Amino acid sequence: MSALPLLLVPGLMCDHAVWDPLLPWLTADRHCLVVGHSDADALPQMARHLLACAPEQFLLAGHSMGARVVLEVLRLAPERVRGVALMDTGFLPKAEGQAGDDEVSKRFALLQIAKEQGVRAMAQQWVRGMVHPDRLGDTELIERILAMFERKSPDIFERQIRALLSRPDGSDVLRGLGVPTLLMCGTQDAWSPPAQHEAMQAIMPPALVQLDLIEHAGHMSPMERPADVAASLLRWLTRCASGSPEVEVH
Repeated sequence: MSALPLLLVPGLMCDHAVWDPLLPWLTADRHCLVVGHSDADALPQMARHLLACAPEQFLLAGHSMGARVVLEVLRLAPERVRGVALMDTGFLPKAEGQAGDDEVSKRFALLQIAKEQGVRAMAQQWVRGMVHPDRLGDTELIERILAMFERKSPDIFERQIRALLSRPDGSDVLRGLGVPTLLMCGTQDAWSPPAQHEAMQAIMPPALVQLDLIEHAGHMSPMERPADVAASLLRWLTRCASGSPEVEVH
């Protein structure tokens, strides 16, 4: 394979299961590697772990918290990254005042459930806002998500929560991007909605950014609509290979 390798970065409490549905499309002509977060409790630390595992030049796709890690990789070593996909994510630090306090309270309330009742019990509550409402009755999809979370411990959950709460502002990284970039999210993503991705697009170099909205999907769009997400990623990979600045909004 001569194509640049693609590194795939999962989000909070997630692993390879987020990316597995996409691999039949993505691995046709390139090597794909899912990079976890080790025992890190800060996004820059996660980024350094990724860079230690990565080849000299690569493409990078991150989902949710994984996209926050991607931004920190770009802050540390932009010369090594040849293309970026940021999926179902955000770019701002924790809000000041009551909004920030509310986020802390909600995250630690879930952590308390994980510690007292187990990760699966926590995930059964958490998943309700994670997928398109129509998919809550899809027992196969929901079980895959619950099983993924259950592979992580409450201690890992706590470390990753602390990493997210101390997240840096990614605005400067987005403004300075110099490679083909994909922004993607589910149209019904309640956590990282389309408006958040449009705000990201507004501060990025317009010739380099492509915004794709995945219909009938929530926050877990790669697991909910893998064919549509893979098609979006393949369009982005074509742009990365050709160097073409032409973009479309889907």
